[in-house]
Amino acid sequence: MSQSTLTAWKFKTADGADDAAKRIQDLAKQQLVTVHDAATVRWETGAKKPRTRQLSSLTGAGALGGAFWGMLFGLLFFVPLLGAAIGAATGALSGALTDVGIDDGFINRVRDKITPGTSALFVLSSDAVVDKIQDAFAGQEAPELIFTNLNAEQEAALREVFGEGPTDEETS
Repeated sequence: MSQSTLTAWKFKTADGADDAAKRIQDLAKQQLVTVHDAATVRWETGAKKPRTRQLSSLTGAGALGGAFWGMLFGLLFFVPLLGAAIGAATGALSGALTDVGIDDGFINRVRDKITPGTSALFVLSSDAVVDKIQDAFAGQEAPELIFTNLNAEQEAALREVFGEGPTDEETS
């Protein structure tokens, strides 16, 4: 099995991630990237919090499911608003994400960069042809890429905790 990568692409406009999702879908149809799951964050200027959405249109049911995206986006955008009262619970949640390769550095970089007036596209993918993905964003203001690579063991742990078990292909 090839290594999966969780990427977060930050856009300087609130609708940039929606446009990017369409472009990633086209790349997946051309088999230039294998998308396992994806979600967007859209933060309108003046809004207190962003809107998040899992992109089932890109991936079918989604490999990880809403629980993963809910936990990740909760840690990124909603926990800081709630304050220290739930700090212990967030420590356990962030520990679970660290176990699967999503560390505090990734969380903090994304949290610092996705602010009102911006958006982001999160994609769990493999077999990406990086230059083809970069070409797909040509003509619009270039997004900023933040990424973390997941090894096969970390991806399996993610799927076990948040979504589907290993496929027949992965167990043979």
